[in-house]
Amino acid sequence: MPHTGQWSVRLHLFEDDDGTTKAHVTLDTGTTELTGHGTAHCNPADANVPEIGDELAAGRAMHELAHHLLNAADRDVQGMAPSRPGTPQEAGRPK
Repeated sequence: MPHTGQWSVRLHLFEDDDGTTKAHVTLDTGTTELTGHGTAHCNPADANVPEIGDELAAGRAMHELAHHLLNAADRDVQGMAPSRPGTPQEAGRPK
């Protein structure tokens, strides 16, 4: 069965005066919202290049978001699996 969809991703970046960049990413599927957060800290000995901080913080936020999305998919797959006799979930149920 063909299926198309569109999900929206919003990424917000914030840099404070001490060289810390924070990223907040939100995935909106229309029925669910998942978020991820990431930070990057500029070493005081390094030149402050905001683009690098943005890339690191955003990448870390997206990595966390991907982890949450994969966990949600795993839970959904587990919820769809039919129970099989003899599995630990079935063993404790009265018949």
